[in-house]
Amino acid sequence: MTSSHKPCVLITGFAPFGGELINPSWLAVQALEGIAIDGLTIRTKELPCEFDTSLDVLRGAINKYSPQLVLCVGQAGGRADISLERIAINVNDARIADNAGNQPIDTPVIPLGPAAYFTNLPIKRILLALHKSDIPAAVSNTAGTYVCNHVMYGLMHEITLHHHNIKGGFIHIPYLPSQAVHHNGASSMAQETVMSAIKVIIAAAISNESDLKVAAGTTH
Repeated sequence: MTSSHKPCVLITGFAPFGGELINPSWLAVQALEGIAIDGLTIRTKELPCEFDTSLDVLRGAINKYSPQLVLCVGQAGGRADISLERIAINVNDARIADNAGNQPIDTPVIPLGPAAYFTNLPIKRILLALHKSDIPAAVSNTAGTYVCNHVMYGLMHEITLHHHNIKGGFIHIPYLPSQAVHHNGASSMAQETVMSAIKVIIAAAISNESDLKVAAGTTH
């Protein structure tokens, strides 16, 4: 067994985008590199905030590390809690251009792919574990239509086609306080809290094969 194929978890974050100088997803993720949780070593990768290229980098990291779990993390400025994404849809509809200047509108993530993919993480168990740890969290039913949704859809497509043994999903996190001060009224979350949340998510994901049936939906 090579060093790159020891039992591991792959966590990704994004490069800054949309005029921000930092991206809290990558800052939190990179600080967890090499940490072990329940016998699995955390490996990390920064994804470019670019359509298509992000999926190329993600696939490369999956092939390099052969992880048991892939958790992609992205910034959702304006959200107040850890958002556990339930579903990704096969649509790119970019309100702003990505970091390479691409702005796809109403195009598929994967041509002829299914309309949507659900995460295969036990998100209800994860939700309860986060709440038990006093970390604000909620199940989200939209990952948007920008690069985050693009990556989640691409991840689940890759798992469905080529890596049936991998668990995968996506979470959105709020701004850091240092970002929120520049966005009047925006919520924020400390990096330490985000890092704690990621650890809780990993532990809950790898220790539970099945999910719970508990209400965590929304009315709108």
